[in-house]
Amino acid sequence: MFATIDWAQPWYASVRGAAALAAQEHADVIPAFNARAAALGLVNHADLPLRFVPQASLPEGTAYEEFIGATGNVPTRDNLHDFFNGLVWLTFPLVKRQLNALQAAQIARDGVGKSRGPARDAATIFDENAALLVVQDDADGAALVEALRNHRWREAFVTRAAQFGASAEVWLFGHALMEKLVAPYKAITAHTRVVMAPALYFTWPAQQRQAWLDEQVANQLQQEGLNNAGFTPLPVLGIPGWWPAQDDAFYDDTAVFRPKRHTPKQENA
Repeated sequence: MFATIDWAQPWYASVRGAAALAAQEHADVIPAFNARAAALGLVNHADLPLRFVPQASLPEGTAYEEFIGATGNVPTRDNLHDFFNGLVWLTFPLVKRQLNALQAAQIARDGVGKSRGPARDAATIFDENAALLVVQDDADGAALVEALRNHRWREAFVTRAAQFGASAEVWLFGHALMEKLVAPYKAITAHTRVVMAPALYFTWPAQQRQAWLDEQVANQLQQEGLNNAGFTPLPVLGIPGWWPAQDDAFYDDTAVFRPKRHTPKQENA
């Protein structure tokens, strides 16, 4: 299963360190995940130790998020989807904990119905398909964000390409997004959350940037909550340097790099 993952690809940089613990083919990832979680002292929002357990441990009729919130146990199947989920828990534990807190709180309040509700729906989208775009908090950073939010793709990815890696970077978070990228195709698009960072951030080593980002985003979620309007779409293979076919015509594909739609109900497309 793991042999199909090309760890050298830039989109796996965010979880590459955690993957080194359990990315061997045929490895039993649950013990490896649990050893790392224990070493990091990971807990859920109720301060229960975080542990990964077989999917069969999830009682019938109990919501997945509710179970994690109540027990600290993360049901884990033997597939790529749950493998990437475990890696994200080990990489961004504070954000994952806060997302679970938001989901568990809504379930406790409203129960598990046909509709997830706005907070749980946004948290699920974040969990499954989010990317974190960290941008230097200055005029150039603001201009890059504006170009992306308004779907001025060529400006963002070509004119401002030099900003990526120097004063802007993308960390993938969504585990379903990572699973899709095992077999990459041009239309894969992330729900992206923008995080403004001081210039000093871009001088730090990767581990320090990761820890800062985990704490920063978790605090924002705790203070502000979450809704779908906070996301902006980002075709991930359009990120400069992330795909070899980025020739001059690459960004002209309007089926992927869609122009901004202007409608009264428009929130995040």
